[in-house]
Amino acid sequence: MDYKASELPSVAALSFLGDAVHGLYVRRMLVERGLCRSGELNDAARVYVSAEGQAQQAARVLPHLLEREQDVYRRAYNSGHLNRPRHASGADYRAATGFEAVLGMLSFEEKDDRIAALMHIAICADDQND
Repeated sequence: MDYKASELPSVAALSFLGDAVHGLYVRRMLVERGLCRSGELNDAARVYVSAEGQAQQAARVLPHLLEREQDVYRRAYNSGHLNRPRHASGADYRAATGFEAVLGMLSFEEKDDRIAALMHIAICADDQND
């Protein structure tokens, strides 16, 4: 179901939800690849779930976003209350937040197929480099 922008949670809430969706997707992918030791899993996941990794994924996904997904991305990217970690650039953190907000909106709207399609685009370049 498509919600009107005014019916959706805040972009901060969508980013919070999207972070969990993204993390779960990445962790499942790593387990499916056969990684089983916790240290190995954590090291591999860090590449994908860091602000820098998510910013790279966002750059791959941006050309494929629908108009309303672009709107949510832009609103989250431009939100002024971001508390970026010390190890991430502001641009990377904003891009990661925008990507997470899109995933959060899609999760809120129960659009699992769309999440899977965007995540495939987001990580396929990384898979090509393995």
